[in-house]
Amino acid sequence: MKEIDFKKICDNLIDAIYVTDAEGNTIYVNDAYLKLGNLRREELMGMNVFNPDQTKQVYTGGVLPDVLKSGRRCEKVGTLKRTNTKVHITGIPIFDENGEIQYAVATEKDVARLEELKDHLAELRKENTQGAAELAYLRDRQIYDIDVVMESACMQEAFAVARSVAKTDVTVLITGESGTGKEIIADAIYMASERNGKPFIKLNCSAIPANLLESELFGYEEGSFTGARKGGKAGLFEIASGGVVLLDEVGDMPMDLQVKLLRVLQSREVTRVGGKDPIPLDIRLIASTNKNLKVGIERGTFREDLYYRLNVVPIDLKPLKERQADIEPLVETFLKKYNTRYNKNLIMTRLAMAMMMEYSWPGNIRELKNVIERMVVINFTGVIDGDVVARVLGLPAAKVQSTNSRHGTLKAATESLERQMIESALERCGSKRKAAKALGVDHSTLVKKCQRLGI
Repeated sequence: MKEIDFKKICDNLIDAIYVTDAEGNTIYVNDAYLKLGNLRREELMGMNVFNPDQTKQVYTGGVLPDVLKSGRRCEKVGTLKRTNTKVHITGIPIFDENGEIQYAVATEKDVARLEELKDHLAELRKENTQGAAELAYLRDRQIYDIDVVMESACMQEAFAVARSVAKTDVTVLITGESGTGKEIIADAIYMASERNGKPFIKLNCSAIPANLLESELFGYEEGSFTGARKGGKAGLFEIASGGVVLLDEVGDMPMDLQVKLLRVLQSREVTRVGGKDPIPLDIRLIASTNKNLKVGIERGTFREDLYYRLNVVPIDLKPLKERQADIEPLVETFLKKYNTRYNKNLIMTRLAMAMMMEYSWPGNIRELKNVIERMVVINFTGVIDGDVVARVLGLPAAKVQSTNSRHGTLKAATESLERQMIESALERCGSKRKAAKALGVDHSTLVKKCQRLGI
């Protein structure tokens, strides 16, 4: 085995190294030590660390005398006199096979360099925390790229307002029932803003327990409460710095937290839980809620001053039942989407569409989207007709007939009658061959009609 040249290795290390024998006589210093102290090797060789008259010209705060006396590791902060360089010194003993001290070794690090590394590490941790938290939120809240449907006048007006304020940093309050598309408006504002590409953090104020909401928003310092993460944690306002924060369901925010949110909006700075130093913020705030905040003010559940701070530009989204012009294009959009996703090619009859148009949609767009997906998944006939819609929406059979009589064509009425007669014959006769004979048609004709009608 080739002999290892430890002297060569030590001379190429970044840290300074100083070695003495058991009596404290200097027997080795590496090149980093000489460079750090602007020294020459011959000045140090043979110098005894127990002799203050010799060492005081070179350094202060030496640890090797203590190491040699105690036989234990020691740490101090000292100074290399010639360059006035403050160093962090760690000294260790090295023992022979009999347990006697053979060498004492000190490693020294430039304190100024350590501070630079500490600051750099803090920046890296901050960037890592911000990136990891943003990625987690984006993964939790995936946004599907679909064309926004806005045939109705009220939706066109809402998007016109959103576009007009997108380039500014004005605070926007989006109101409307659950499922009306508040998040889509917020997405549109973000995508058209100068902050596009910066963090976009979304927080549902009703989904996080009240006792955790404050630490999620503002962050916390280490030891501020039981279970606090070592090193503390950045809050969402810090993470989103330079970008946009969406406070969804802000009407559910506890009153005590509303006070702190108001303070953040006024001062544009945040203080972590358990912290003392305010952190400046550069964020744009968008808020949304399905609650009537004016009623909340009257009941004492929402602060009036916070309401006016949030309600700089209001955008109110109407429920789907008041946006008749949007229903059919939404149905077509979602049908196309789920046909592609589930590799199907379903079509919807005019009767089925008429029933979709007449339904009140209490769950708004979210309900309509889920209904379309359900009808696509459970359908293997290739057609979504009135019976399918009635079954999925839980409507009585009379509703199908009522809608059919008002909206159906002669062709649809004929198909409905054929369906009823065929289904009745099949139930009565037990087979398609016998049913065809009872209906007075060829077996092949009945088979084709069953395929066309999805029976």
